[in-house]
Amino acid sequence: MANRLTQIATRTGDNGTTGLGDNTRVSKNSLRVHAMGDVDELNSHIGLLLCEPMPEGMRILLVEIQHQLFNLGGELSIPGYELLKPEAVLALDEALAEHNANLPRLQEFILPAGTRGASQAHVCRTVARRAERAVVALEAQETLKDTPRQYLNRLSDLMFVLARVLNRYRTDGTMGDDVYWKSERLARAQD
Repeated sequence: MANRLTQIATRTGDNGTTGLGDNTRVSKNSLRVHAMGDVDELNSHIGLLLCEPMPEGMRILLVEIQHQLFNLGGELSIPGYELLKPEAVLALDEALAEHNANLPRLQEFILPAGTRGASQAHVCRTVARRAERAVVALEAQETLKDTPRQYLNRLSDLMFVLARVLNRYRTDGTMGDDVYWKSERLARAQD
């Protein structure tokens, strides 16, 4: 990237616009800026999730995802540019398969709850879905590559799976579980 920040408070955005990576200025309310903001927020929530106890392999995965989200944000900030590669989506597919392999089959919907780490992973999941919707909205007006949308879709799925893994992860050797929704159907099945 050609532009490196040397100062943070430039005051150039005081009029409600922001600069893109190609030096054009757009409204801070543009669909592109909304998508960039949602991706940035998602990356920040993953940073918060990284403060929680988790298996080392998951930590390495999440750090790599942060780098890929930075690439995605860069791609969104430069119309027509590609930074996020299709291989990043394949890496998420592999992580999904790996982490989902040892989880029990879901019996019912689960609540976004449990351990603090699992709950934060669910926050990441929902912010990933919002970022995906923002990218889809932007795609309705501008041409984008498929990879950003696919990456966010897959990442949301992965965050759901990681939340389930984190609800089972305990440093004291005990085993946790999902927090199931108390549906009428499940209540009848248990009677």
